[in-house]
Amino acid sequence: MKKIITLILALLTVFSLAACKPAGGSKTSNLEGSLEDILKKIYDTAKVDDNFKEYIKSGLQNETVTAERAEYFLGKADIEFKEALASEPIIRPGAYSLVLVRVKEGADVEKIKKDIKENVDPMKWICVGVKEENIIVDNIGDIVFLVMSDDQAKPLHDAFLALKN
Repeated sequence: MKKIITLILALLTVFSLAACKPAGGSKTSNLEGSLEDILKKIYDTAKVDDNFKEYIKSGLQNETVTAERAEYFLGKADIEFKEALASEPIIRPGAYSLVLVRVKEGADVEKIKKDIKENVDPMKWICVGVKEENIIVDNIGDIVFLVMSDDQAKPLHDAFLALKN
């Protein structure tokens, strides 16, 4: 009888540990590669319109986000991160920004995402802006993804999410 009870307790322990894992595990596994590599994969696989594909080739520039420039790109100066990379237009009549942030180990990713979503400025460009519903903040593991675009946010977000597979 003691062996049966011990076996049942052991099985319950195993099942309870398995139940505590995040669904799919994708939000906790980190993406491999540099931010430049991840950004390139997003741009290479995104199902964006032909005009934007051409724009990716010649009209965007990447900029390393420093602590001094964090407020401009992320909405807050006090967001702690390991590294960040922004991709924005050299010159473009519309508003567009894509930022990848690798957070520090042990950082509260959900709080960082919330801080970015609540504080990023969708009107940071002169004379143009992005509608609130076209600001997407998400993550895969330690990489936080921010995109602001009225016409390309969803396909870029989909391409980012596809990287977790």
